Amino acid sequence: MTFNILLFTDFETLDVFGPVEIFGKLENSEIRYFSEKGGAVSNKDGIKIDTEKLEMLSDSDILFIPGGMGTRTEVNNHGFLQQVKDIAERSNFVLTVCTGSALLAKTGLLDGKKATSNKRSFDWVKSCSGEVEWIEQARWVTDGKYYTSSGVSAGIDMALGFVADRLGIEEARRIAFRIEYVWQEDSKQDDFWKQ
Repeated sequence: MTFNILLFTDFETLDVFGPVEIFGKLENSEIRYFSEKGGAVSNKDGIKIDTEKLEMLSDSDILFIPGGMGTRTEVNNHGFLQQVKDIAERSNFVLTVCTGSALLAKTGLLDGKKATSNKRSFDWVKSCSGEVEWIEQARWVTDGKYYTSSGVSAGIDMALGFVADRLGIEEARRIAFRIEYVWQEDSKQDDFWKQ
């Protein structure tokens, strides 16, 4: 499996690297990082990642879109959103964490689908599209090839859920045990939804 991680300025650190920890434990997985213009992309935690230009991504197995404060800018970047839409349509699966679902929602690809997002930003995310069936009390939501999760650490739970769906629950549990993580296996159970 190839995981194509989409980055932008001020992405949320754990949104990216929690799931990457999971994906990296899979046999024969490949992880690549992309951004609109390529080059180094940084966030407020001082993380700087070298990326490839998004236009270089022709075929996509799995597209991964994190959240973070940078989504507030990117939801108005129409050229970027069109690229995201084109790639998402060609991807076998699209996974978002936190406010990454706002970016995907702005493309129209979540219209008529169930999705969730970070509970502290839920009203803002909902304002990005009234055509999505937003599920507030969910750790993560799966609708067809689209996986969306609540905020920050929920992305780890969703990533393990994705592994369980593709490779079986025992593989997901094995990875969770290996990284000493207590996995919230129930996608409908989110202890943080009333924030």
